Amino acid sequence: MRMMTDQAENLLLEVRGLKKHFPVHKGVFERVAGRVRAVDGVDLEIRDGEALGLVGESGCGKTTAGRTILRLLEPTAGRIRFWEGGQGSGPRRVVEVTAADKERLKQLRRHMQIIYQDPYSSLNARMTVSDIVGEPLLVFGLKDPRLRAEKVRELLLAVGLNPEHMRRYPHEFSGGQRQRIAIARALILNPSLIVADEPVSALDVSVQAQVLALLKDLQARFHLTYLFITHDLAVVRYLCHRVAVMYLGRVVETAGTEELFTNPRHPYTEALISAVPVPDPDYASERIILKGDVPSPLNPPAGCHFHPRCLYAQEICRQEEPVYEELKPGHSAACHFKERLDLRAVGQGS
Repeated sequence: MRMMTDQAENLLLEVRGLKKHFPVHKGVFERVAGRVRAVDGVDLEIRDGEALGLVGESGCGKTTAGRTILRLLEPTAGRIRFWEGGQGSGPRRVVEVTAADKERLKQLRRHMQIIYQDPYSSLNARMTVSDIVGEPLLVFGLKDPRLRAEKVRELLLAVGLNPEHMRRYPHEFSGGQRQRIAIARALILNPSLIVADEPVSALDVSVQAQVLALLKDLQARFHLTYLFITHDLAVVRYLCHRVAVMYLGRVVETAGTEELFTNPRHPYTEALISAVPVPDPDYASERIILKGDVPSPLNPPAGCHFHPRCLYAQEICRQEEPVYEELKPGHSAACHFKERLDLRAVGQGS
């Protein structure tokens, strides 16, 4: 068993070797012709009270990883450990999430919640705001409607909504208001971990800023821990303490946010950073355009998965898979040339 170091004593979530493969069926007899390796060996650690950004292009597996961590999807392989307790609720206890049965998993839902990307489809159009936000309380045994209503009022105020909205239906709200309702629903059970799956990507830019400021305020107010899934590194820089960069089902770099932006060690990270807007009218941005498309997770390339699109690829990249290892405390990467490449940081030209 992996022993916790002093530095890791405040871990809230530990993920080791997480895999989620989807079988592909073909023919009349539905034989398995292959497997889509959506998540293919992910290691993550999230500390109590921090926000970890999980970033990458569409199709890299980050949403699947988030849902598998919560066991909304069953993992193919790997280990997920969650630390319950602390913060005045008794001693901390390690829970093996991957081994939890149905009843234990239900209890874990108190501590692990999700905010979905699309507020238009994540809310039940036939339920009022009061019922939507208060339903988790009912599921966990709070039968008194007056107590449920009071807790719903408190949460609506906390997310910037008027308690008078409780009797309205989702179609009566704007997209930003709907996402605030979804946030209130996720917080109603006072969870420790929130998986936020692209929670602002479906919103207008001005509303995005409001919701991000709200999420940051709520984190401090309720001592929340976020796994924040996004493709937008500008959002990550504002909200997250650390960043994990994902490509084709694998994490290729992890570092503190400012360390990642100022000292990237993987070519894919460099390309993502080059797309971050710089608020300087005199700065001429030179975006790195990656060649080709993301390879299929059904048949990933040999060696380094990124080598067909990499500007720095050598023969070893086509033949050998790079080791994901620590360069210095808190900064790890998977690249054969991670210590030799002179990669561009945010705001730098070529």
